[in-house]
Amino acid sequence: MKIIHTKSPVNTTDLKSFLETQLPPLFKKQRQADIDFIYTLIENGVEITQPEMYEDFLFRITVESNQEIHVTKSEHYTDDVNALTLEDILNNLFMEYPGRDNIDGIEEES
Repeated sequence: MKIIHTKSPVNTTDLKSFLETQLPPLFKKQRQADIDFIYTLIENGVEITQPEMYEDFLFRITVESNQEIHVTKSEHYTDDVNALTLEDILNNLFMEYPGRDNIDGIEEES
């Protein structure tokens, strides 16, 4: 799990909207595949799924105490090329949302 500490509160609806608009074209360009992911608001966050290809979520992104973003990758698809591509893109997108200047620090937990 990756934990991103932010300087200001994170809105899950804004996060979902950001991911829905930014992630698909980047994934299509990087992976050269046209896969439609589903972005679902869950309690305190967003899940990224693709139910036609995967039984479980690929990524679960939750906001804890309004200023921590927890990014959890499904343990079922750790070596999957689509999940690895998503992870690479998400790592870069989190420099844009909440923004590099709004990040206090990033931790990796297992």
